[in-house]
Amino acid sequence: MGTAVMISPVATGSASEGRSGTGRYAKVALRYGLSSFGPIAISGAHFFASILFLRAFSRAEFGLLSFLFVVVPLCLSISGALVGASVSRVAARADGLRDAELATHLKVNLFFSVAAGVCVSALLYLGHSDIKLALVLGCYAGLMTLRWFGRNVGYALRTPVRVAVSDSVYAISLVAGLGTLYALHGLTASRAADTLLLAAGAGLVALGRDFLRHLLWPAREGSVLAFGQIWRDLARWSVLGVFLTELTANAHVYLVTFAFGPASFALLAVGALLMRPVVLVLSALPDLERPEMGRRIAAGDKHGALSSVKEFRTAAGAVWLATLLLAGVVLMWFPHLVLKHGYDVGQVLVVLAFWGAITAVRVARTPESVLLQAAGEFRALAAASGWSSLASLAITLLLMLTFGPVASLGGILIGELVMTARIFALSRRWKLAHV
Repeated sequence: MGTAVMISPVATGSASEGRSGTGRYAKVALRYGLSSFGPIAISGAHFFASILFLRAFSRAEFGLLSFLFVVVPLCLSISGALVGASVSRVAARADGLRDAELATHLKVNLFFSVAAGVCVSALLYLGHSDIKLALVLGCYAGLMTLRWFGRNVGYALRTPVRVAVSDSVYAISLVAGLGTLYALHGLTASRAADTLLLAAGAGLVALGRDFLRHLLWPAREGSVLAFGQIWRDLARWSVLGVFLTELTANAHVYLVTFAFGPASFALLAVGALLMRPVVLVLSALPDLERPEMGRRIAAGDKHGALSSVKEFRTAAGAVWLATLLLAGVVLMWFPHLVLKHGYDVGQVLVVLAFWGAITAVRVARTPESVLLQAAGEFRALAAASGWSSLASLAITLLLMLTFGPVASLGGILIGELVMTARIFALSRRWKLAHV
């Protein structure tokens, strides 16, 4: 079996099938339903985990594990930028993804996953975690990064069912493990870390024996050195864009955690927790949409790519609205379901309002950003992220030092608006040139 077919293919229908009427809408619903199922399952599992952490742990422990749930997605985003975007672009070619090319990406991702685990351990240790907990959670980050690359490959090769199975196994394992520990009054930060690690391993195994075999023993044809050209042409700009986007989106996380400690970050994390379904969908759907848009652009179907942008925004907007309404209802009428003593409901509502506005801006921007990624405009995106990251970092720091941790979210919102304005300008320029 060739490396490029290491995940069993699942028929998704011909490209021309269901382009109009009921068939077209059914196909869109199936595509988004299948791709959203896994992210929603993970979001639900992480929401469940965070609620248990919120109720079982001290503010400092909850803040530390919430910090983990920010840093690990950064690792996943870098993995997507470093190897996922390239895999999607190569897979969109007429001759598809060759064994040597996939092996090259596998080897690079292995190195990056190890580096991600080491970096996460170091950050947690600097954030006042004990060394054992930091090491276990670093291993969790490494396994999650490996699994995320498997998801990217699955979407690039049009095998979304395998991806959904992996997501579901991870989510079920995490919920079952943490739920059992909580019910038995045995949930501690150390045991929570062990459960996260085991769930990540189970999700990785669920990608299939072929993927694991090629992951552990990649084909000899590929090499890390062969990735050099990809790095110069594509990956360095996409990775730079991710780093700068992280400064725009999460400067407050690092500033508040390291300046005031994880206990102070805990309040901000509660608001982020309530909006997590939106954040996760915005993180996961691009893995599906990027290769789809890339295929349509490569085939000359620019209008089809723009249709994908609208469908993406509609789906993400629906998730945003449902999430915000549910969070508001819970906090106003049933706050005891989420909060325990030590949290002020009024402050949490202010934080939620900030997060609602921030995620609304991201819902508007992300589909346009993914279109530009599919079109290979990574250098322009990196430049757009650069300006917004500078604005976000400077204003977040100023507001935090002047008014305290909660006000730091205002800097994040301003940075998001700056980035969104620039990305929409780039998108309009691309459309005028190509459509």
